[in-house]
Amino acid sequence: LVRVDQDRARKAGVSSQDIAASTQAMLSGLVSTQYREGDKVIPVQLRSVSADRLDIGKIESLHIYSQATGRSVPLKQVADLELAWEPSKVLRRDRLRNVSVTAELTPGANAAAITAQLLPWLEAQAQSWPLGSTYELGGEAESTREANQSINDQMPVAGLLILLLLVGQFNSLRRTLIVLVTILLGLIGVVIGLLVMRSYFGFMTLLGIISLAGIVINNAIVLLDRIRIEIDKNGLEPARAVIQAAQTRLRPILLTTTTTIGGLIPLYLGGGPMWEPMAVAIMFGLLVSTVLTLGVVPTLYSVLFRVRYRDFSW
Repeated sequence: LVRVDQDRARKAGVSSQDIAASTQAMLSGLVSTQYREGDKVIPVQLRSVSADRLDIGKIESLHIYSQATGRSVPLKQVADLELAWEPSKVLRRDRLRNVSVTAELTPGANAAAITAQLLPWLEAQAQSWPLGSTYELGGEAESTREANQSINDQMPVAGLLILLLLVGQFNSLRRTLIVLVTILLGLIGVVIGLLVMRSYFGFMTLLGIISLAGIVINNAIVLLDRIRIEIDKNGLEPARAVIQAAQTRLRPILLTTTTTIGGLIPLYLGGGPMWEPMAVAIMFGLLVSTVLTLGVVPTLYSVLFRVRYRDFSW
């Protein structure tokens, strides 16, 4: 700390501004000019060498230049120097002081599992903290939360567009309802896959679910469209058309599912903690949803459109 003695400073003909400018030039530095290189402007800073800035004896012998008299006097002649410790930088977050604690994950660990274990301990420790002290998780947890929030904000708009497109394509609310129900079938497989493979739900898993929804909807649309073709163009009765469509589309749907799952296996094996949850979500979700779609979609169609099988024979 530089404590200026105003009486001695006035006798020497220097002001507090002179002292501040000289000490700043030595310790922090002053921008004397700017150097332009292409489209970049580089400030040229003038200050003393590091050895002088760290030596309190050199600081005391610093000469203060007086703007009024044009003379210079030693700093120790007009001020007293005291050694005091204080934070070099006060970190703030949302205008509140904060302390950041960082850590690195051990190989094989994931941030979601560690966060789940850390939260109960933080909640217990926070009970003994001073009034006004709070905690907030950053790092991977914060980035995942922000990414999920950005997707959730746009999800209603995307869902509404999908609904309008399905209604416009089928011109039927019942067929649209059948397609939307198939999305839930994929979530069953996602939950099973995450539990079996001991993976976790994160941002990449959410992206996998969104991708899975598109594949599942496509399978349902193809199956429903085939039923329509069998009834309208081939003239089959509804019961026979449902069974014929399911048999006709069985092989293409299974082949598509098999090739998709096979293509995701390398991503699961070599994708690491980032891509593994997405691969698990798509593979297991697609596997379970395909099996359920081939049985649930014809069943829902028969229920909603009142297809009778009582006197049906193949």
